[in-house]
Amino acid sequence: MAHLVLITYAVIAMLPVLLIVANSFKTRAAIFSQPHLPPWPGTFSLIGYLTVFSRGNFERYFANSLVVTCVAMALILLLGAAAAFALSQYRFKGNTWVGLYLALGIMIPIRLGTVSILNLTSALGLVNTLWALILVYTAQGLPLAVFILQQFMRQVPRDLLDAARIDGMSEYRIFGLVLPLVRPAVASVAVFTMVPMWNDLWFPLILAPGEATKTVTLGAQQFVGQFISDWNALLASLTLAMLPVLALYVLLSRQLLRGLTAGAIK
Repeated sequence: MAHLVLITYAVIAMLPVLLIVANSFKTRAAIFSQPHLPPWPGTFSLIGYLTVFSRGNFERYFANSLVVTCVAMALILLLGAAAAFALSQYRFKGNTWVGLYLALGIMIPIRLGTVSILNLTSALGLVNTLWALILVYTAQGLPLAVFILQQFMRQVPRDLLDAARIDGMSEYRIFGLVLPLVRPAVASVAVFTMVPMWNDLWFPLILAPGEATKTVTLGAQQFVGQFISDWNALLASLTLAMLPVLALYVLLSRQLLRGLTAGAIK
């Protein structure tokens, strides 16, 4: 019974994705007349992908999203792991309060500070630059990264770290020793932080709406008009935008499942 429920849920969750991919390979007429059927020889068409690559400037938007997401994710993992290591291994005055302060970032949506963020980025001259998005996404993902990694680093045997210190290893080398031991947590943080960054439309629309800094999600909006929409190109662009997220999940799926199950046990 449990497997039947899980399979049913998986089908329901995957159905919208499959419909988007299938309809991206159809003619415009088939999208509306046969939306639930796969593309047949009579309805198969690549017009959406041809439009995306010929008129949509998709390569630039994809590159912008890739740069923003990769740089922000690298900063989140590096800074989050360093902060989590310090909070989990060192005892200092205010340790608990610093952890609680960072945890507030999980509970308070960053979009509530959009006006202040826009004023700050404007004062720094970062509007319509990729750095505006990178810094905002780094601040958005750090609280969750610190919270997850801190819990896992606390499970690393202290005797192992003390033995490394006795052998003369520096704290930086000990930090490098701990990171491979918490790979499942790092994979979980990578997936949980990449998905909202890659799919975000709010901050690219406000902080970087220029043609040179548009991301994939913002670039796909050009195919949606007030009176008419190019559904072939829109579905094709959404299909291409899903590929990096799916690739990351496939690459880190084993570590992600280990991290989730370990977190459930803890």
